[in-house]
Amino acid sequence: MNFPLHADRITNLISAPAPGLDIEVVASTGSTNADLRARLGSLSRPLLLAAEVQSAGRGRAGRSWLAAPGDSLCFSLAWRFTATMAKLAGLPLAVGVVLADTLAAAGWPVRLKWPNDLLKDGVKLGGILIETASVRRDANQAAEVWAVIGVGINVRRNPALAAAVGSEIAALDSAPVDRNALLASIAAALAAALPQFDALGLAPFAARWEALHAHAGLPVMILEGGQIREQGIAHGIDASGCLMLDTAAGRIAVSAGDVSLRSVGRSSGFGEVSHAAD
Repeated sequence: MNFPLHADRITNLISAPAPGLDIEVVASTGSTNADLRARLGSLSRPLLLAAEVQSAGRGRAGRSWLAAPGDSLCFSLAWRFTATMAKLAGLPLAVGVVLADTLAAAGWPVRLKWPNDLLKDGVKLGGILIETASVRRDANQAAEVWAVIGVGINVRRNPALAAAVGSEIAALDSAPVDRNALLASIAAALAAALPQFDALGLAPFAARWEALHAHAGLPVMILEGGQIREQGIAHGIDASGCLMLDTAAGRIAVSAGDVSLRSVGRSSGFGEVSHAAD
């Protein structure tokens, strides 16, 4: 049974206290990320916004995130940080670790694809889109640093979506999924982890990310604008979350930006519409 998302039920299901975290659910919107970005100037504490349907949901680099009602878990979390904007570079990787550990605890082991994807059985299950903003409430106050953390996870298989994307898509539908309970677990885990990231950066999450790295030791290509920018063997990540890539010219650090990673010699399968597989 696929119950609708309900804010009160999600709040009541959060096992560990998440003080100051507000939760809202809407039936339909263009983009939860866009909605929260527009509200940052009026927020005084974290807000998680989930939607049953997003008509303009996005992945990285402007790609469309496609989802039918009830088939996915799509939400965004607005969180204020004391760290500088530059220190948030590794945030997508830390969030990936939190999501992977939460899903594993619920019975869905996943791997992580640099910099922001969740893979199940080697196929894309979900993605993370983080947008940062500097918010100045008045001329006499210092600017606040906020991040809007967008997450999309495929819950049920959708043949029409797979046909639109043109490749296989992973989902959590090996058994009925209580999306309210799953979102409550994710919300609690993020509320516990984000203050740790704010204080210590990526360091507390790096070893776990390395253990979940889906392409460690494998040949990959780094694409930018649909063109191959680098090619080599994926190694690990550095302190800021850059991918360490062993190329013919030596080891280099690749920052995320708008680049994407693709395995050499195999199709990767996604839940996003893109001009280049990534």
